[in-house]
Amino acid sequence: MSPTAVHSLWTTAAGPISKIDAPKIEYGQLSPTLIVIGAAVVGILVEAFIPRRSRYYTQAFIAVVALAAAFAAVVGLAAGGYGTTKSHIAAMGAIAVDGPSLFLQGTILLAGIVAVFTFAERRLDPEAHGSRVDSFAAQGSSVPGSDAEQAAVRAGFTTTEVFPLALFAIGGMLVFTSANDLLTLFVALEVFSLPLYLLCALARRKRLMSQEAAVKYFLLGAFASAFTLFGIALLYGYAGSVSYSTIAQVVDGSIKTVDPALAGTMGNDALLIMGAAMVVMGLLFKVGAVPFHMWTPDVYQGAPTPVTGLMAAATKVAAFGALLRLLYVVLPGMSWDWRPVMWAIAIITMLGGAIVAITQTDIKRLLAYSSIAHAGFILAGVIAMTPDGVSSVLFYLAGYSFVTIGAFAVVTLVRDAGGEATHLSKWAGLGRRSPLVAAVFAVFLLAFAGIPLTSGFSGKFAVFKAAADGGATPLVVVGVISSAIAAFFYIRVIVLMFFSEPKPEGPTVAVPSALTTTTIAIGVAVTVVLGVAPQYFLDLASQAGVFVR
Repeated sequence: MSPTAVHSLWTTAAGPISKIDAPKIEYGQLSPTLIVIGAAVVGILVEAFIPRRSRYYTQAFIAVVALAAAFAAVVGLAAGGYGTTKSHIAAMGAIAVDGPSLFLQGTILLAGIVAVFTFAERRLDPEAHGSRVDSFAAQGSSVPGSDAEQAAVRAGFTTTEVFPLALFAIGGMLVFTSANDLLTLFVALEVFSLPLYLLCALARRKRLMSQEAAVKYFLLGAFASAFTLFGIALLYGYAGSVSYSTIAQVVDGSIKTVDPALAGTMGNDALLIMGAAMVVMGLLFKVGAVPFHMWTPDVYQGAPTPVTGLMAAATKVAAFGALLRLLYVVLPGMSWDWRPVMWAIAIITMLGGAIVAITQTDIKRLLAYSSIAHAGFILAGVIAMTPDGVSSVLFYLAGYSFVTIGAFAVVTLVRDAGGEATHLSKWAGLGRRSPLVAAVFAVFLLAFAGIPLTSGFSGKFAVFKAAADGGATPLVVVGVISSAIAAFFYIRVIVLMFFSEPKPEGPTVAVPSALTTTTIAIGVAVTVVLGVAPQYFLDLASQAGVFVR
């Protein structure tokens, strides 16, 4: 038979090719993410085509403008009703545009703006070879201490790639909070994790510690990603779909079969329980909950402090957003299975973070264990399984993110000859040497402790009330005890700053530029406003607390 005849048989057997429909993408509703990712791509082109001396100003300008524009887009969508009456599933089922996603995206973008201010700070260190320097390595690719690094410092190089990397990370977080299927969730997880691994390794001072932190974060993050992906595969085998709504319908029994090829595994509860456990485990790693927290203190201590601030605030917001959506939209039908486990994790996270923080002698490690304890407090609101639970978590995350970035911005100011003076003994008598900086840091510490008239008190009250109303009263008791333990080490730092004699060889407090000053001022303002008059923002969070299904 001739090749032509074979070909005609083959095409006849295959039949006519049906038309492939173009995907329907609602670009306007995805505009916050598109603006941030687009600006990150522009930032990469800036690195390639703009002269080195102009890159810093160009990159900082692009980053701040893009984040502000994306926030304006979020506000526009919320004003247009997309957080309430018009909330729906966009991008062919991949992205949810609803109240929680818009609220969390707005929080991430505002936190991103103030974090980028700390990235751009260049007044804290003395000038090197006639050039101002920031917190990042002169040349990330050079070996620490090598001739190449010294040549880069002498030439006045700066790693301006940190701005597009931060934008890619923030863009991934925006998708992560609004992902409506498991594949989108996983892609977003990788998009925001990989830039953070790189950013952690780029500290100008203590570069070896910084690179060690990045390697630890990368290796443990890779394990967490692998667990997440394996869990996604098991959930697909269970439900025959990666869509949140379809999985939820199979869980509650309203759909029996989706795909004949998967009829043998569909509805197998072992796949559901193992898959859900693995995906939740990956999210709890990002949150920093015990026992998936081991990376947190090392990475927070080793990473450049501006990056630590961004990670501690925005990553927690994104991860809790994804966790809320998974538990409330996909797995409400098996809440009897996951709630006892989450109870245990919340209890050991609250107590573990608070107790281990007491032993810390480094201010960044102390704040890291503090963030672990806060993850436990927020989990109490997640466990509530009520609309108030969602809104209380949203409110807590909004307040917590600004306190955190402000606190880490203050840490960048206290310096000695080796850079930041993070050992607690160096902070003795800081209140006498620099009363204003010490007072501001004390405000942040009191907010972390949950003292009344700060955002920390309003947030804790909201999540504990939601947990109590949801039947988790014992959890609230443990939370209050943990808060009391945590208050001890926060107040210990305040006593150290104001009631200890300053050492003659103690550190100096650098005078920052308007960028870091603005970051700290915004942190104090949010802390006080959410503490003194929280009702408007609690109402906003309750309006935004309904997930679209």
